[in-house]
Formats: sequence, C-alpha cells, structure tokens
Amino acid sequence: METILLLMVMGFAFSICMAIILRIKRERLLVLNRLEEAIFAEEEVSDHPILANPLRVRMADLILPRLRKISNRMISNNRKEVYEHRLAQAGHPWGMNAGSYIIGKYIFILLLLIFGIISRNTTIFLILVIIGLFMPDLFLKSNEKKRKELMVKSLPDVLDLISVSVEAGLGFDAALQKVVEKTSGPLTEEFEQTLNEINMGKPRREALRDMANRIQVDDISTFLGSIIQADQLGVSMTNVLRIQSRQVRENRRMKAEEAAQKAPIKILIPLVVFIFPTLLVVLLGPAILSLIDNL
Repeated sequence: METILLLMVMGFAFSICMAIILRIKRERLLVLNRLEEAIFAEEEVSDHPILANPLRVRMADLILPRLRKISNRMISNNRKEVYEHRLAQAGHPWGMNAGSYIIGKYIFILLLLIFGIISRNTTIFLILVIIGLFMPDLFLKSNEKKRKELMVKSLPDVLDLISVSVEAGLGFDAALQKVVEKTSGPLTEEFEQTLNEINMGKPRREALRDMANRIQVDDISTFLGSIIQADQLGVSMTNVLRIQSRQVRENRRMKAEEAAQKAPIKILIPLVVFIFPTLLVVLLGPAILSLIDNL
C-alpha cells in the first residue's frame, strides 16, 4: 500500500514537473515567435523606400511639395527664374527650388518678427529684422561661393582625366562618363547633368553652353567655350584639353601668388586694431599712472 501511494505521489509530481516544463517551453516559443515577428516587421519597415529615410527627409518631403504649390500661386515667374538660377549655382541646398526657398525665407522673417515683438526690446527687434532680411541671401551666396571654389579646385584633375581618356581613344562623351564614374563633387554633378541632357537628345554644344551659363565660373566657361569651338572647327580635342589644363594650372598659380602678396596687408589689420593698442597701454600705462599720482 505504501509502495502504491509512493508511486502515485511520484507520478503526480512527475506530471506537475512535465506540465511546468511544457508551459515554460510554450511561453518560450511564444516569446521567440514574437521576437521573430518584430524583427521581420523591422526589416520590412527598413526596406520600405519612404520609412527607411531619416525623419528630417520625410518631413521635408511632406512639407516642401505643399510650399511649392503655395509659392507657384503667389510668386511671379521672373522672380522665380532669378532665384532658380541662384539655387542652381548653390547646388540646390536641402533640395529647395525657387518657390520653397522664397516661402521659407518669408517664414523665417515672420518667426524672427514674432520673437522680436515678444522680446519688447526695440534694439533686439531691429537686429532680428536685419537678420531676417539679409541672412537667407547671405546663406545662399555663401553656398554659391563655396561650390564655385570646389569646382575651380577640382577642374585641373578633371581636365587631366578627360585628356587621358581622349588620348586612350575614347570620345568626349565617353570621357565625361569616366569623369562621372571616377570622381565626385559639384563639378562632377554638373558634368553628369550635362551628360544626361546629351543622352536625352540635346546637342552637345547646346548642353555645354547651358552648363557654362548655369555655372558662371570663368575658368570652366573658358574650357567649355574651347571645347565648343574645337567641335565646330574640327580641331583635335587632345591638344585643346592639354592646353586648357596647362592654362588652368597657370591661372591657379597666379591666383596663389596674388593671394600671397595680399597676405601682409591683411595681417596689418589685426596688428593695428588689437596689438598696437595693447602695446600702447603696456608701455604708456605706468607713465600715465605716475603722472596721475604726482598730480
């Protein structure tokens, strides 16, 4: 009888242990399934072309089209053309076109006006008004200048690559394709746009002329004008490219020498404004103090 009771207790305990183990395994499987579903859902979200973008990009994609619609109704075409040209020279920062830039400028001025009114200080209000009126255009001008400097800096290397490609037997269009594949930067972006226009059927001369008008950099305009002229007259591209590369490097050397000659004059400004007054205070200060004591 005791043996039977012992076996019954052991069987009951074994059943309880098995039930606990099965429950633990079941809960573990449920957790693993939930983790797999969460990971799969995260992969689906990350693979989604819209949700994979950063939040600021999604916000810009949401807001900018609406701003463009509003600007198309409010702003004249002539003003749009002016700003569109300037934005093209600046590389379209943040993906802005003329309409979104002008609307953003007005919103920026309005916000500064609100802050100025809240401050209840005339000086702060005037400062914010001046910042709102001039800062967006200064920002655009600064981007234009930096982009043009990067273009001029990369031009000799791009010319060398085009020259080597043409000497190797490639056509000018194929040489531009090599530049697009092997280099990066603002000048490469402009060449890529020009190459796309040529591939879409626009004549090469017209595409190069549009690029020169769009960039408005003297060295690049000279180079593109020489290519257009060589194409019209049937002159060898290799000689033109070699001459242009040598001329661009010579122009860069002359600009560097000119900047070096202007450096001493620029150094005089902080000397006169900051160092000389300090020296006068150090040298004449004790004498002035002694005179004051004697008086």
